[in-house]
This record gives sequence, C-alpha cells and structure tokens, in this order.
Amino acid sequence: MDTNDRSERYAALVRDLCATVGLADAEHVLQTRSIEVEGFDVRLEHFENDLDALYANFHYGTVTAGRTLVVFRLMLEANLLIYAQDQAQLGLDTDTGGIVLVLRVPMTYDVDGAALADLLAHYAEHGRYWRKSIIESTDEMFEGIVAGEFTWLRA
Repeated sequence: MDTNDRSERYAALVRDLCATVGLADAEHVLQTRSIEVEGFDVRLEHFENDLDALYANFHYGTVTAGRTLVVFRLMLEANLLIYAQDQAQLGLDTDTGGIVLVLRVPMTYDVDGAALADLLAHYAEHGRYWRKSIIESTDEMFEGIVAGEFTWLRA
C-alpha cells in the first residue's frame, strides 16, 4: 500500500466511525482531527512515520497541583500492568498538566467504524475511572492510593 492508499484508509475509517456513531459531518472531524467521546476530547491522528496506524489521544483531565508525582507513579504502574498489552500509554501533557492516553490502532481491514467506536467507548470508560478515582478524588481517597491501596488497578 502506498502513502495515498494509507491516507485514504485513515479517512475511510474516520468516515465509517462517524457514520457508526451518527455524526453527520465526517469532513469536519477529518479537518479538525478531533471528536468528543463520552465527554472526553479525543484527537484522531495519522502520522507520516506510522502510516499503518491511527492514533487516538484521549485527554482525561488535569492533575491537581501537589499530586503530580504520585500520578506519575500511578501512570507508570498502569502502563506496565494494564496498558502494556493494549498498545496504549498514559502520559502527561507538559503544556496543560493533563493526563493523556495515547492509543495506537493498527488500521487492519478487520478494523471498521464499529470496532473503532467500541474501542473508543472502552477507553472512555478507563477515562471515567481515572477522572473519578484519581483526578477528582477527595484527599482522603487519594491518600489511600498513596498508602498502597491499589484497588484502582483494574483492566
């Protein structure tokens, strides 16, 4: 497959995703490369150095001041224990202080709009869990995580 075919595959996949979830303006999504999934901003990227994949970058929320170091540790543990199997990685946007999940989706022909919509919904659920349990948790709940109560780890 050449570069144009791979770019067309990306565009076709985004159009199919939009049709699947009922978004009428797929061209706007292709132009902005962004979509909202269950309240999360998601960038749908396609890079020249990896034309065989679509990247979905979920923005999960901003880390409260004073929690960054602990959240780094939790993200490292999640990357090692949960996301290592999924071609996904959690990171921190240094410009905004927000947690970002980067998901690499190989654009194989068994991936269509419905499969992509299901995958995005799955990671939106992860985002809701991160937001509720880590980002927006009370200090008492957060201190429980720091103390080693790792009930937050789940797949």
